[in-house]
Amino acid sequence: MKKLPKVSLYVHIPFCIKKCPYCDFHSLKKKYIPEEKYIYHLIQDLKESIHLIKHRKIQTIFIGGGTPSLFSAKNINFLIKEIKNNIKVVENPEITIEANPTTIENKKFLEYKQAGINRLSIGIQSFKKSSLDYLNREYSTKNILNSIKIAKLANFDNINFDLMHSLPHQTLNMAISDLKKAISFNPSHISWYQLSIEPKTKFFYTKHKFPSEKTIFNIFKKGEEILISSGYKKYEISSYFKKNPCLHNLNYWNFGDYLGIGSGAHSKITQINGKIIRISKTKKVSNFMKGLYIEEKKNISKKDIILEYFMNVLRLIKPIKKKDFHRKTGINQKYLYPFIKKAINSKYLIEDSKYWKTTKKGKNFLNDLLEEFM
Repeated sequence: MKKLPKVSLYVHIPFCIKKCPYCDFHSLKKKYIPEEKYIYHLIQDLKESIHLIKHRKIQTIFIGGGTPSLFSAKNINFLIKEIKNNIKVVENPEITIEANPTTIENKKFLEYKQAGINRLSIGIQSFKKSSLDYLNREYSTKNILNSIKIAKLANFDNINFDLMHSLPHQTLNMAISDLKKAISFNPSHISWYQLSIEPKTKFFYTKHKFPSEKTIFNIFKKGEEILISSGYKKYEISSYFKKNPCLHNLNYWNFGDYLGIGSGAHSKITQINGKIIRISKTKKVSNFMKGLYIEEKKNISKKDIILEYFMNVLRLIKPIKKKDFHRKTGINQKYLYPFIKKAINSKYLIEDSKYWKTTKKGKNFLNDLLEEFM
């Protein structure tokens, strides 16, 4: 492999005020959060992981969770400084922190900005009380509006809103009203995605009355028209931007490498010999804070690399460059032919000499398209 992929750093802070019923991320409800102790182990985890990426520089940093904005600005500042002291980072990297509307405070967010965080992702989900109640969110519409005001007062100009649509009992008008409200605040980025019920979540074990398939399609179609007419560019199935796309997520979707630190974090690292390894960090926080960081480390099989590659790149709107496949996976294109042929025959893909392109049918039935690579 001539050139190794770009690498990003993901920092997982799993603590939450409470566990959301739809959330399948590694998170846990905790009243007392041992911030300093957890950050100490994050840095130790980083130090033990540095050898995996050798000389490569970190391109982006994403602090996710959980609710990382529960942590004090002082501790987040210390964390970022220690990351930069221990690992090579590009100049002026994109540094994102996820924030909950109830944890946004004037002083804290000004200090986050001073610490080098330059991108804020606010988990709004909905502006409507009925939807927030259904999602069991602990904040109100007033909290959301206040959080947006505070973020702008702290001079964050790169702000993402996470917004859900096609919630149970949600009509087309309700969904579009939510979206228009979000757009009215002119965020630089909007992640507008359909609620999905994931296994092992609280919602998985309860019944829900979702909108009809026709309504969901109309929500998606109308919402996309409004976003584009409002100056947003679509670059991924649920992501739209005005100023900047999310560089961290783009690295995932382009099958870049990422180093994950923290309880429940994951890493995908390409080695000099071309092999790709996957590392999972322990989900048990008590073990993590004893210094037992790694739960599993393994080479990814050729079959899984192919599936993971297409699970990521097919999310993007742009065509897929054929030459990128071998460059990023180390696998000869001949192994793809049976999968590509099936996808073309099913009218999910078309190809020319340089690209594979997702058809309209492929975009609308992405999961079915991915099944062709299984």
